[in-house]
Amino acid sequence: MADAKVIPFDDDRSRARRRPGRADGEAAAVRALPGPQHGPEEPEGRREARDGLPGSGGGREAGAGAGAEPEAPVVVDAGPGGAAEEGAGGGGWERRLAGGLAFLRRRITGDYEVDEFGYDEELTDQVLMSLLRPLYEKYFRVEVKGVENIPADGGALIVANHSGTVPLDGLMMQVAVHDHHPAGRHLRLLAADLVFVLPIVNELARKAGHTLACAEDAERLLRAGEIVGVMPEGFKGIGKPFGERYKLQRFGRGGFVSTALRAGVPIVPCSIVGAEEIYPMIGNARTLARVLGFPYFPLTPTFPWLGPLGALPLPTKWTIQFGEPIPTDSYAPEAAEDPMLMFNLTDQVREQIQHTLYKLLVQRRSVFF
Repeated sequence: MADAKVIPFDDDRSRARRRPGRADGEAAAVRALPGPQHGPEEPEGRREARDGLPGSGGGREAGAGAGAEPEAPVVVDAGPGGAAEEGAGGGGWERRLAGGLAFLRRRITGDYEVDEFGYDEELTDQVLMSLLRPLYEKYFRVEVKGVENIPADGGALIVANHSGTVPLDGLMMQVAVHDHHPAGRHLRLLAADLVFVLPIVNELARKAGHTLACAEDAERLLRAGEIVGVMPEGFKGIGKPFGERYKLQRFGRGGFVSTALRAGVPIVPCSIVGAEEIYPMIGNARTLARVLGFPYFPLTPTFPWLGPLGALPLPTKWTIQFGEPIPTDSYAPEAAEDPMLMFNLTDQVREQIQHTLYKLLVQRRSVFF
């Protein structure tokens, strides 16, 4: 099987911190990451015209990459309400079959592209989102509000609460941006080190556009005009007891604010309701967690008592709300070194998320409906 092409951000800068490595022997033919490298000024829509690659997921025609077959433009999945049914008659299945075979041929021959972080836009659009979408639409029935608060072009940092014992909230937020944003933006999530040491999970995370949660990677993505998602609570949020649900944990030292200030991008608060109840954590087997190298080992009313069946999440009803963006471009570059400003902005973001969580909790009719 041939190797995919790698897309580095730039050729004249070496990485000061090593990212999760690519497989040994993979080729490294390159193109620049879409978007400007020194400021989020280029509209997302120009990306397709300039690179010949998909600039957004809006049309779900996600990129064939270099050397793609122009005679097979049909995609494997067209997204919700999209073009999946447009060829229901008159040879539609033949076109879908041809598109699927062309997709498989590109994967087998390595005729597709990934960026330096391992992000595979075509695989994400046509496969990974298709796998997550039934969970998003049918199981959790996610309702999205305020997605228009995410900029149509340029970089932005989405800051969300974290919960649920297993980090499904980040994946659902990624689907929400991908499927509902008017400009079809893609969300690049910052993930913990643990994600990149787990077999299979490591590779899938990189293909989906996730990268290591460090300031350098986040800033480079933001300056390239990408939408970046971060959950500052980390393991403190996702592994908190059920009795502390919807109570935000500490937001670290405010490093995400410093990154947004340096990149000059807005901060978009995001509140997620429904994830707290999918795995009600009533206990923590700390000794077992230390043996396995996990930050916690959850005990829920069903897990591990019911075995594999207990690992199924409860089908709660979710709401994801994106709040009004907080601009940062009015601050001078040296503002990123001002600890008082970082504290104030961090507190402002945290309070906005917490207030929205309480408001959504009052409005919802039930955990499951």
